[in-house]
Amino acid sequence: MTTYAALLRGINVGGSRKVPMAELRTLMEGLGHDGVRTYLQSGQAVFSSGHGDEESLAAELTRAIEKHFGFGVDVIVRDHAYLKAVAEACPFPAADLEAKQLHVIYFSAPVDPDRFAEIDQAAYLPEEFRLGDRALYLYAPNGLGRSKLAEHLSKPRLNMGVIATSRNWNTVVKLVEMTSA
Repeated sequence: MTTYAALLRGINVGGSRKVPMAELRTLMEGLGHDGVRTYLQSGQAVFSSGHGDEESLAAELTRAIEKHFGFGVDVIVRDHAYLKAVAEACPFPAADLEAKQLHVIYFSAPVDPDRFAEIDQAAYLPEEFRLGDRALYLYAPNGLGRSKLAEHLSKPRLNMGVIATSRNWNTVVKLVEMTSA
């Protein structure tokens, strides 16, 4: 059995695309997953599974959510080792920052650094980003909601062909903790 986190993109925001966490847990248990737990209402579920891999588990959950709730949701599934490696590889001083200042954007597949080459990072200072393994670290000192760099990074052409979903540093750390059991 491997422990995973499922990251659901764009649910329970602004009163639309409602996915109650209790229903999500029941749905995932019905798929044969064990120890299903959710974190917050914004789309994180931790579970153990003895079948599949990250991609097949994400596809299975995507299909099940669409069938059950009637709308599609992008899902990324990652195991504990990956989540821990992403947290440990953070290029910013996470311990010295507020959680609202540091975010990880998880990608469903590797992204070529050339995708972001046209971004003039100096124009966005003190905001910064760095690429990692299927992840992008974003330092936004005034928070994500006020970040001009985050707005630019969310442009569809920069994320074409991949699912991208962002989590603040508290959630990054919590998912590492929750998947370690």
